Amino acid sequence: MQQITVDIPEDLALRLNPLRSQLPQILELGLREWNSEIPNEFGGLSEVLEFLACLPTAEETLALRPSQALSHQISDLLEKSRSIGLNEQEERSWQHYEYVEHLVQIAKATALLKLKAK
Repeated sequence: MQQITVDIPEDLALRLNPLRSQLPQILELGLREWNSEIPNEFGGLSEVLEFLACLPTAEETLALRPSQALSHQISDLLEKSRSIGLNEQEERSWQHYEYVEHLVQIAKATALLKLKAK
C-alpha cells in the first residue's frame, strides 16, 4: 500500500472525513468514470445517465456497450461471487452494476420499439 498526500478544499475534506476507510474505492470509481472517454461505452451509472440525458437516437442507444474495464470488473465479481462470495463493498458494486444494466435494458427496449414503429 502506498500513501499519497493531496490538498483539497476544506468543504470536500469535511464530506470525505466520515468516508476515510472507503477512500480507495471512491478514488477507484472516480478514476474509472474519469478515464472512460468512448461515447458508446459506459463505465458506471453517471455515464449512462449523462448519455441518456443527451437524448440519443435509437441507433446510438442500441450501440451502447459497457467499457472493457467495466466488463472485466463485472466478470471478476461474478467469478468471485460464484467461488468464495463477495464482501460488503463488492456486493454494493454488484448491485450498482445490476442497476446500470437495468437502465440500459430499458433504454434499449424503448429504442428498439421506436425503430420498429418507423
